[in-house]
Amino acid sequence: MIWELFFGFLRVGCFAFGGAYGAIPLIREVVLNHGWLTDESLTYLIGVSESTPGPIMVNLATYIGSLEAGLPGALLATVAVVLPSFLVILAVTALLENFLKKGWVQALLRGLKPCLTGIILATGCYMIWQSCFSLEPGFQIQPRPLLLTCILAGAMAVFPKLRHKKLSPISLILLSCVLGIVVYGV
Repeated sequence: MIWELFFGFLRVGCFAFGGAYGAIPLIREVVLNHGWLTDESLTYLIGVSESTPGPIMVNLATYIGSLEAGLPGALLATVAVVLPSFLVILAVTALLENFLKKGWVQALLRGLKPCLTGIILATGCYMIWQSCFSLEPGFQIQPRPLLLTCILAGAMAVFPKLRHKKLSPISLILLSCVLGIVVYGV
């Protein structure tokens, strides 16, 4: 079990380009294939991981490792998910000056950006769909998550027009917490 955690999150760490949001589909696949969490539990855990300090991907690995194998599982999953990035950063810093100036590296980085944007957008749409609509039994609208999603989307659209600046992620997280308490109760 503990080595499944290690190799599962090592795989996530190896192929997670673009940060945590780009890695969520891969994390979802690994977690669901191993049966560590349900899709609903993982969605809640993503929300918790996003609202706690630290990188989401590392937080998810730590939480899932802890749930599955306690402290050793948390440590091993965390090490596994950061190990590939750590090794790549070590290698890149050794070659950084000449490596980043190469045309093919610049082209690769420019090509990855729209792909990652699409992956992040698709993940967000998937999470909204899973949260707000249910297909079991039959199509059903989940009014509370849909209400929260609409309020948060409205806040993100209206705030810049009122204040002439973007709504900060911290403010959005705090607003989400307050709305969650109001809508779902304590």
